[in-house]
Amino acid sequence: MNLQILCLSLHSLCVWLFLFIRMAAWDLSVTVEELGPEAPPIKISVTSDLHIGGVIFKIVEKTQLQCDWSDHALWWEQKQQWVLRTSWTLDKCGIHADARLLFTPQHKALRLGLPNGVTLRLRACFSSPVFRTVHGICQLLNIRYPEEMSLLRPVEEKKKKKDKDSAEDEYDLTGVPLTSGAEDDCPFKITLPVLALLFILLSKTRSYLPPGSVPVLNSGMPVHFADSPKTQAIYKMLVVSQPSPSPESIAKLYRPASKVDKTHIHTRWLDSSRCLLQQGVQENDKLWLRFKYYTFHDMEPKYDGVRLTQLYEQARWAILLEDNDCTEEEMMLFGALQYHIGKLSLSQEVNSCQGMEDLESALESLEVKMVGENKSADENMTAPELNDYLKLFRPKKLSLRDYKQYWFKFQDTSIFYYKSKDESYGEPIQQMNLKGCEVAPDVNIAGQKFCIRLLVPAPEGMNEAYLRCENEKQYSEWMAACKLASKGLTLLDSSYQKEVKNIQTFLAMQRPSSSASTAQVDESINTLSLVSPRYTKKYKAKQVWPTQHIQTTLTIRILEAYQNVAQLSLMAAILKFLQIWQSLPDFGISYFMIRFKGSRKDEVLGIANNRLMRIDLGVGDVVKTWRYNNMRQWNVNWDIRQVAIEFDGNINIAFSCVTADCKIVHEYIGGYIFMLTRVRNPSNTVNEELFLKLTGGWVKLYSL
Repeated sequence: MNLQILCLSLHSLCVWLFLFIRMAAWDLSVTVEELGPEAPPIKISVTSDLHIGGVIFKIVEKTQLQCDWSDHALWWEQKQQWVLRTSWTLDKCGIHADARLLFTPQHKALRLGLPNGVTLRLRACFSSPVFRTVHGICQLLNIRYPEEMSLLRPVEEKKKKKDKDSAEDEYDLTGVPLTSGAEDDCPFKITLPVLALLFILLSKTRSYLPPGSVPVLNSGMPVHFADSPKTQAIYKMLVVSQPSPSPESIAKLYRPASKVDKTHIHTRWLDSSRCLLQQGVQENDKLWLRFKYYTFHDMEPKYDGVRLTQLYEQARWAILLEDNDCTEEEMMLFGALQYHIGKLSLSQEVNSCQGMEDLESALESLEVKMVGENKSADENMTAPELNDYLKLFRPKKLSLRDYKQYWFKFQDTSIFYYKSKDESYGEPIQQMNLKGCEVAPDVNIAGQKFCIRLLVPAPEGMNEAYLRCENEKQYSEWMAACKLASKGLTLLDSSYQKEVKNIQTFLAMQRPSSSASTAQVDESINTLSLVSPRYTKKYKAKQVWPTQHIQTTLTIRILEAYQNVAQLSLMAAILKFLQIWQSLPDFGISYFMIRFKGSRKDEVLGIANNRLMRIDLGVGDVVKTWRYNNMRQWNVNWDIRQVAIEFDGNINIAFSCVTADCKIVHEYIGGYIFMLTRVRNPSNTVNEELFLKLTGGWVKLYSL
């Protein structure tokens, strides 16, 4: 009996002690940013059962400052987390007397570098995941489908001594509201009794503009840019292409010399699942806004002026800095298009929609096709066949290039070849299934060389083969067929004829114009700003002439290509530039240095919008390709930082990242899988929860 009474007494004592400790007041130190950097932290008396809204109420009451506190929240320095759930108590959050808290605005000034080289200063959310922060930025800049974009840390440029004092031009958009209404000049004063309730409501009503929604326009621009001449001028800089960069600015920028160098570029992407403050980004820091996922679709010139222009600028710099390799003829065509776009941009008005009538086909060809799209509605129809004599070459070690003629038959997604047409009814010499293969052009218009380079998947790696066609028509038909077959599509697909036409148009643009001989040299053209340094050096090596003579020769070459694009409107020229950019063999590939499980050497992993590629560092060629539509699952062992992927056919690969965090690779794969679902099910809203689920991995919640 006495033992039972003793136990009850001890229980009552524990309850009393718990309540006493819970109700006991203790001091909490909070640094308030508005008091200045030198001000000491303020101390407020709190209890463990006090909710965060009550803590904020006490902080505001203690400061005695009359200002708008609606955007402020608590940042927990030790945990590197925001405390945004204002209904939670200090005990539930795990905040004790040793916690270092900062009371600071959630939206801060950020310097944003755009693809066209313009630097904006705007307000960005530092408390939301980067994925949502990018949505807010794109809402301000009138860029639809912001899930294609992300933020990355800029490359540090080496400045000379004389450039130390030169300040970069920045354009301030911190005062531009996100709504069409005018902002009150005086700060909105919030009374203390409703402050805590307001924080609770704000934490539950976060929203942003759906990425596919159509903005309200006023004189061809969003209404929040049409409020003043200053913001109108800034918007015109966003929607109109900038002048060609000087050769000095091109030479000063980082230019990757190899695939190894390209792997370092993609290590700078921010984590989309974490907020800016968690990743060490401070107020007024500079970040770059770039297109990260190359799955562009639903391009509408009327609403996507900024999106198209910035995409063109990113593509232009990719060509000039040799991030994408191209032939000399392609480079001259790129230079001609840049020259044409630059001329039209000087006189182009923001609200001009002239020349849009013929863009429907260009817009459709601009869209990156994902695997399994645009299949014919009638699956029971028999796909047409291609039959013709072609020349085949299979590279071997220590062998010269020797093409042999065979009779080729293209059926479904496979190529069959025979010794002659008479033997085409029997067994073929070989069948090559092109599904999942790599297709690249090997064309020289002047030399009448029309070759198709194929890297066909095989159990031991990739088998290389070259097909040589006799003329442009034959090349266009077979090249289009190979491209579709690599995606698992047949000649029955509705996009086949369109692909043939696009290839023929592209070849026609590279062909010297009949009026090229009458082209006058335009002395205002700075050709060194229109071509990459590699081709400038190539002409210097060919000719022992002064620089002005070399530039004159390049000018003639560019003007010859210009004759074929001179009739295009501004938007049609931009779309044509993007279309040709997308046709390059290494378009849209992000490179990462990795080491496969069981291997002792470093290799390169290429990640594209529809496939993964294993690239040999020694020769730089693709040795294996895996497509997303054959992927069953992937996961990351965060303890050993290893990515494991399982494909159909019991194919399993595992690798660790050498230079980049494996979280970046994981996010790339998950992001492209998300984009695949996005393309198949287009809508005006984006499933943020699904994106973060596919890309977030092990990352904890960004806030409490």
